[in-house]
Amino acid sequence: MAMTMTQKILASHAGLESVTAGQLIEANLDLTLANDITGPVAIREMEKAGFDKVFDRNKVTLVMDHFAPNKDIKSAEQCLTCRNFAGKHEVVNFFDVGQMGIEHALLPEKGLVGPGELIIGADSHTCTYGALGAFSTGVGSTDLAAGMATGKAWFKVPSAIKFNLTGSLPKYVSGKDVILHIIGLIGVDGALYRSMEFTGDGVASLSMDDRFTICNMAIEAGAKNGIFPVDEKTMEYIEGRVNRPVTKYEADPDAVYDETYDIDLSALRPTVACPHLPENTKTIDELGKIEIQQAVIGSCTNGRIQDMREAAAILKGKKVQKNVRTIVIPATQEIYLQCIREGLAEIFVEAGAILSTPTCGPCLGGHMGILAHGERAVSTTNRNFVGRMGHVSSEIYLASPAVAAASAITGYITDPADVAE
Repeated sequence: MAMTMTQKILASHAGLESVTAGQLIEANLDLTLANDITGPVAIREMEKAGFDKVFDRNKVTLVMDHFAPNKDIKSAEQCLTCRNFAGKHEVVNFFDVGQMGIEHALLPEKGLVGPGELIIGADSHTCTYGALGAFSTGVGSTDLAAGMATGKAWFKVPSAIKFNLTGSLPKYVSGKDVILHIIGLIGVDGALYRSMEFTGDGVASLSMDDRFTICNMAIEAGAKNGIFPVDEKTMEYIEGRVNRPVTKYEADPDAVYDETYDIDLSALRPTVACPHLPENTKTIDELGKIEIQQAVIGSCTNGRIQDMREAAAILKGKKVQKNVRTIVIPATQEIYLQCIREGLAEIFVEAGAILSTPTCGPCLGGHMGILAHGERAVSTTNRNFVGRMGHVSSEIYLASPAVAAASAITGYITDPADVAE
């Protein structure tokens, strides 16, 4: 029976020859993930159910990133719960301040996720790892508790939508613009509980960081997961990171898709999601003049080294508007070090931005950049719901690092080409 790439991974992990959309399966997990918000809930549920050990101390991952470094007593207690659990069960992959990063950038960087694997995480943006040809998806903390204890999880096999990518991206257009364009096209529920499978000649032109960004925001279209084929760039990325055998799955030529969308990458323009949904997209040419008071460059969506380089290229030799608080957050310690080594850190600071330790911080209205009444931010994060980054009257415009950097310079949402040298 013909299967999509996602269906093949699920069938393999369920020990079945084939699966079909809508089928309920129990599958073996390669990795579980929790953070400092969802981890304590999963830990309590696991202990309440009577489990006294994890299924594999090498395959349970805890990352302290949302409110870390701790912003208050409650967040400190949450991290302490995770810290004690990791110590008790000798969890190998526990990442605290000094070693941590934003989870969805950190796990690929550390080689903890790889092609053909099945990963669940108590965070909706766990779908990021589909960039590596893995099936990864977000689950609730109770499901994660069961996964940490048994190494298994139940799934309903998703049907799929195919996105056929052609051409290559123009200058100042990146993976963020691709996924915002797609969400604007199909809506925030356009892929509800379905797999978004990206294919076509255009895939080869996308960097791994572009692919991570695209899969990261698959959940913003309601998708169960996003996934890319495994190619030379994938294998180059995992070389020296993933030290175990991996399996490369490919969709069958006659696999069934609910819909197919053709996306010409070369025709895309910088794209912005206006308040208060990621589907409310406009190209930079359609926006008009929208003043901002804050620019955020970072998050699990756009805190990788390519994002840092793109922002620095725009900011180099320039100053941000004095009334625009510009916050740059490298997603991991390694990316932070790269920013220093490549001189990007100096560019950011000299431009008038601040360079933060890795943290989710402002993305979820946690800390490091809360918005006040009536303020507007342009942000490279993934959600712009009402009150997401602060006051319910504040507004968030989602954009690429290049757009965010250009906007910080002018004080209003700006086409990067208008400020570039």
